[in-house]
Amino acid sequence: MKYFPWKFIIIATAVVLPIFFFIKENPFDTTSFLSLEEKKMIAWQRAWIQTNPGRTNHLEIFKDTQKNSEPLKNVNPRILIGDPPMKKKLLTIGISSVQHPQGSYLLDTLKFLFFASSPSEQKHFIVLVHLADPDPKWLNQMISSISSLFEPYIKARQLVVINTPLKSYLSLKNLKKKLNDTPADVAFHSKQNMDYAFLMNFATNHSDYFLMIEDDVKCAPGFVTQIATILSAWEDKPWVILEFSQLNFTGKLFRTRDLPRFVHFLLLFYQEMPCDYLLSHFLDLLQKKSIQFFPSLFHHMDDYSSFEGKLNSLKDKELEENDTGSPSNPAASIYTNLQVTSDSVPMNAYSLDKNFFYTKGAEAGNHLTVVLDIPAKVFRVQVLTGSDLKEENQLKEGQVELGYESTYGSNDCDNYTLLGLLVNGSLNKQVFSEKSGKKVKCVRLLVTATHPSGIAIRHINVWIK
Repeated sequence: MKYFPWKFIIIATAVVLPIFFFIKENPFDTTSFLSLEEKKMIAWQRAWIQTNPGRTNHLEIFKDTQKNSEPLKNVNPRILIGDPPMKKKLLTIGISSVQHPQGSYLLDTLKFLFFASSPSEQKHFIVLVHLADPDPKWLNQMISSISSLFEPYIKARQLVVINTPLKSYLSLKNLKKKLNDTPADVAFHSKQNMDYAFLMNFATNHSDYFLMIEDDVKCAPGFVTQIATILSAWEDKPWVILEFSQLNFTGKLFRTRDLPRFVHFLLLFYQEMPCDYLLSHFLDLLQKKSIQFFPSLFHHMDDYSSFEGKLNSLKDKELEENDTGSPSNPAASIYTNLQVTSDSVPMNAYSLDKNFFYTKGAEAGNHLTVVLDIPAKVFRVQVLTGSDLKEENQLKEGQVELGYESTYGSNDCDNYTLLGLLVNGSLNKQVFSEKSGKKVKCVRLLVTATHPSGIAIRHINVWIK
């Protein structure tokens, strides 16, 4: 589907939104004096007069709209299961789900979310599920299944399930026909936009950040820690959405204070295009370029997309395009302050054979650092610790850092940046150093907590261009 004519229209919306919020009547109250379409037309005409692309500051307009937002007065979601947390969390993970012809993956998705997170990680997030299908039989079945399977998380206020009555929805009749779209497709995406909008509207007060995922995904172990690590690095940087997956609406992270703007955006253009297209235009207004992190933390379970409501061949681009082959491991020197035994040498950790480096223990601050002979454009790093058969001799608390060319020409690096934390003793991440023009010189495995037992560092693998 192509929606190029809407590119210009959406840009003008940066001016439409602030004006639209000043209309005295609730803009989504179709019983007020003016119809929704009439209100849109008035706002559009005012925006047309005032629009000046040459001096439009998208971020400033975005901040202004935050000050002038109004709640969705006619939306009354019902809590079906659980209670919101007593204290604000770091993260709300939002899922909107309806019944599908191919069956539901929602229960499996919930299992992945909780089972891929440690008890300490679970304390920092809440899962919010919007059961958005009006079929009472399906609703009762899902309520029963979720209540029995996830009782501990419900009691701990880590799982809340809501439903929005149909009377809160805008009209799904006489929707605008799109080229190559069937009426069923238009109705599906129009309702889906509202499903997501009502979910996000409910989520605005329960955490600092909101993560949107679909109801048919599996997640990487320790995904909460990886997201928290990136948030700490991006806390003071300007951004609207961070992306942890390339799949449609999955893995998109917002600040919750920004959610009302996107909620209004979804409802204003709910019948124009699917929400992933609206998200793209929203980003064009406020962020211009997407900010993506690799590897993806979320993947579809199979070829069936609940987002599209049908079978398709959609795959994560990362899985399709990043067949990186064998590691390069270019010539390098290895430096460490870990205890070295007579029968194990540090270079074994960097070799491409089955040898490994073993140390009897480690303290916080210990490191093993690979210093490349020639700085290179590194695009992937993999670190594996512990036995490849059992979860033994893993480095439980550690992180991987990248160092760049020293300004003083020394053998070490004078500027390290965090690549990621070890999860279950390993890390596997893509690097985009070539985008900044910097070449990586050092890859450092840093111990962040005392480890009294033995550690096996099997591989530090590096891929270069």
